[in-house]
Amino acid sequence: MEITGFRHIYSGKVRELYEPIDPKFSHLALIVATDRISAFDHILTPTIPGKGIELTKITNWWLDRIDFPNHRSNELSAPKEIQDRAVVVKRLKMYPVECVVRGYISGSGWKEYQSKGSICGIKLPEGLRFGQKLPEPIFTPAFKAPQGQKDENITYDEVIDLVNEDIARNLREASLEIFSYASKVAERAGLILADTKFEFGADPLTGQLTIGDEVLTPDSSRYWDKEQWDQGVRDQSFDKQMVRNWLLDNWDEKGEPPSLSPEIVKLTAERYALLREKLTTAKL
Repeated sequence: MEITGFRHIYSGKVRELYEPIDPKFSHLALIVATDRISAFDHILTPTIPGKGIELTKITNWWLDRIDFPNHRSNELSAPKEIQDRAVVVKRLKMYPVECVVRGYISGSGWKEYQSKGSICGIKLPEGLRFGQKLPEPIFTPAFKAPQGQKDENITYDEVIDLVNEDIARNLREASLEIFSYASKVAERAGLILADTKFEFGADPLTGQLTIGDEVLTPDSSRYWDKEQWDQGVRDQSFDKQMVRNWLLDNWDEKGEPPSLSPEIVKLTAERYALLREKLTTAKL
């Protein structure tokens, strides 16, 4: 897609990255959230209508409330034709760490716990059940692999090896602090924030640790309906888990995945919209 005043520089799984043509804005970039959806390291077809708009709205809603430096910039406006799914940001020196925080046990963390009794080197109590709340939130980082390769869970010591001890400590503390705040906000909206991942970088002008990428969206987080969770329902979520489940039922994970059914596309789009509505209309 051509955008007036910008040139395309990178395609991610679900986002497109542009840079301003005007050299005086070379320190900025334009992130456009598409309607593409990915799972199991594959970009799927067809797209999910409205997904990019919903993710952008959710990210901006959270960034307006989180008391922590973020990458948004007001020096330049996103073009009107895409402003509902795009944001102008400062270019950061990104750290190659997925800063995952888990407050409940599920997903890949559940699989690792079943086989090792721990997640990312953190020993957990015996006898935990799927979907159970952990004694306290834990920082379970992953190495952010290049596109086409699988992210890999790593220990905190490996994070230190990647970025140094001071930065590793700051990444962990910031992730846990933001997760704690977001969990309380989500609960007031009738939601449970089971887990999430943050990405951080250094502001090249100040060196300040800064949030980058999407924040607390259903693509980067696992949300549950609190009322259903209280009733013991552990297999419901507002993220793309229903897409993963559908793929597991309809694909042997060899070769390219099949096209998503019209029903799963419709249901997924509805879940993204419902989560945004629950968050942004709740009396907080």
